Parts: sequence; structure tokens; C-alpha cells
Amino acid sequence: MEPAPFFDDVAEAPAGVKAVWVHANDTVRLRVAHWAKGDKGTVLLFPGRTEYIEKYGPAAADLAARGYRTVTIDWRGQGLADRLLADRAAGHVEDFLDYQRDVAAVLEYVRQESPPGPYFLIGHSMGGCIGLRALHEGLPVRAAVFSAPMWGIRMMPVLRPLAWTVSTLAPIIGIAHKLVPGTSPVTYVLEAPFENNVLTRDADMYAFMQRQLTAHPELAIGGPTLRWLHEALSETRTLARMNAPDVPCVTILGRQERVVNVNSIHRQMKKWPGAGLDIVDDTEHEVMMEGPAIRARFFDRAAAFFDNHQN
Repeated sequence: MEPAPFFDDVAEAPAGVKAVWVHANDTVRLRVAHWAKGDKGTVLLFPGRTEYIEKYGPAAADLAARGYRTVTIDWRGQGLADRLLADRAAGHVEDFLDYQRDVAAVLEYVRQESPPGPYFLIGHSMGGCIGLRALHEGLPVRAAVFSAPMWGIRMMPVLRPLAWTVSTLAPIIGIAHKLVPGTSPVTYVLEAPFENNVLTRDADMYAFMQRQLTAHPELAIGGPTLRWLHEALSETRTLARMNAPDVPCVTILGRQERVVNVNSIHRQMKKWPGAGLDIVDDTEHEVMMEGPAIRARFFDRAAAFFDNHQN
């Protein structure tokens, strides 16, 4: 494994990160980072769409303070991983199951590096969708915590049939690589003002994300392609029809959530035996990127849950 860049100047991360290039089994190059401080176990942190490793520097610090190491990834098509189209701004995937190739690459890294177990999962947004599929495929973790998981995509009901129709026809008429109408090639935090943004109510964390992408625009992607939309709709529909995996689970969700489909989360949690759902007031989509008190609540809850599933 070759060393990969890590932008410590903007990450606000613990010292001692190891960033490396890994390859999925279809040769796509991915970036994995590992913070090795912590003696209780290792958290596999699955980021959301548009995200990148440096964004989770503070999360790695919060987990380390509670005794847990962190391993995280730039998914294909975002961060410093290989982009899948000539247009680097487009958020694209050919098949949603390709993200499981990326999961396999993370697990191969873990196999080679052997960070101490037990292993746990935190999955945010799209990473929650990828993580749920990975649990069904046998991801070797003792317990999972989800943050606003993308188990359904929020949209007006009248638009859902149109989204299915357009995204299904897109490959046939040669526009699958085009951005979903109404989205932008500019990454969200550099286009949307803090006021009424859908990610966080904490101005400092919003500015933190803006600084990262201003300093290192190569980390950014914009809106999703029609192909990504079709694949995401198909995957979330398939997962909704499956029984819950046999893994202890807690999901933490902001009461003001405006990105993912909240009803899909409630339906999934109702059929998950013993699972817990925490609703956090005054919180948008990114609970891990809210103010200090809310972040502490998230990581205290996650660490306590992991502590209870050490065996």
C-alpha cells in the first residue's frame, strides 16, 4: 500500500493518521485513513455522498477520546478516490453495488493492518445505505450506529414517479452522466449560504467545511448524476424489502432532517428487533457536524453502545 495525501492543514484531526491508497477489485483507486489511538476497538466510519476523509478529522478525535480507533474511506467518485467521469464535479456511480467493492477494499486493509477489535460501524447518509447493505453481506462488526441514513431519498411525492422515469430512461437516451435537474456542479457548502442550509445549525462547523473545500477544491463534488439517482432509488427500494440484519443497531436522526426520507428510516427501525432510534432536537442532517453539545451527545451515545457490545 502506497502512502496517500492527507490535508492535515484543514482536518482538525488527531496526530498520527495513516493515509494510503488501496484498490477495489475492479482497479478503482480509493483512499483509506486510519487513526490508531484507542484500545477499545476500531470503528469503520462510512461517509456520505460528497464527503471525504478530512471532514471526519473531528469525529476521529471524538472517537479516540472515547477509546476507539477510526478507519474511514473516500468512496469511488469522491474525495481523492478515482473519479468515474471526465467531469470531476459530477457525483456518479455505475452500479450502487460497486460501493461494496470499496467496502471489501477497506476490509482488506483492516485484514492487513490488523487494528485491534472488536469492530463497529458508523454510517452517515449514503454511508448508511452502503453500510446497511454491507451488514446484509456479512460485514464483521459487533454493532452499528447510523447517522441520518439514506434508506430513502427525500423528494416531493409528486416528483418520485418522474425521478424513476427520467433516471431509468437516461442511459437509453445517452444522458445518464448528466446532473439531476435542479442540482449544481458546485459543491453544496460553497454554493449555499449558512442561513437555512440543510446540513448543520452550527456556523463554526459550516465554516470548517467551507475552509476545507476552499483550500482543497480537489476534494469537492457537486450534484449527483441521473445514473447515481437511479442506482440509489433502486438500492434503497431493495433494502427496504429485506429483513433487518442480525446486528445491534442505533440510529440517530435530527428532528429537522431535510435530506433523506425520514419515513423510510422509521419503517426500517420498526422492523429491526431491539434497535434504538434517537431523535435530536434542533439538528439538521449532519448530527456529527452540529455544535459541541450535540456532537458530544452523538459520540457519547455511540461509544456507550459500542461499550455494551464488546463481547
